[in-house]
Amino acid sequence: MAKKITKTVKMQVPAGKATPAPPLGPALGQAGVNISAFVNEFNERTKQDMGHKVSVVLRVFEDRSFEFDVKTPITKSLILKSAGLESGSGKNRTSKVGSLTKAEVQEIAEIKMKDLNAKDLAGAMRIVEGQCKSMGIEVK
Repeated sequence: MAKKITKTVKMQVPAGKATPAPPLGPALGQAGVNISAFVNEFNERTKQDMGHKVSVVLRVFEDRSFEFDVKTPITKSLILKSAGLESGSGKNRTSKVGSLTKAEVQEIAEIKMKDLNAKDLAGAMRIVEGQCKSMGIEVK
């Protein structure tokens, strides 16, 4: 018989750098999760994506055990790393802070393809280009 899920928690955490400190610790504590067990397992699973933020879906069961899925790094993180920037523009319509080539956008779209709601690579590229536009990054 399958375990019954009591809580589902979605969060964005820096890959390989999770700590029991806020905001992660209190969120896990409220869900009834063993915080150190989660942090150790998460850091082990995500050490190859260091430097990015990843989305995590945590499912907590009746007996306080848990399982979680780690998604691909968030699009914003991939775009900023590819453009070599710390942050996007606060005024995306008037102030452009960087640029990406179509090849770089395609590379990001290929990485994100399984988590995006797109039928093909061209659709995924348009989604990434839209994110770039909202961050004040030109696509050439």
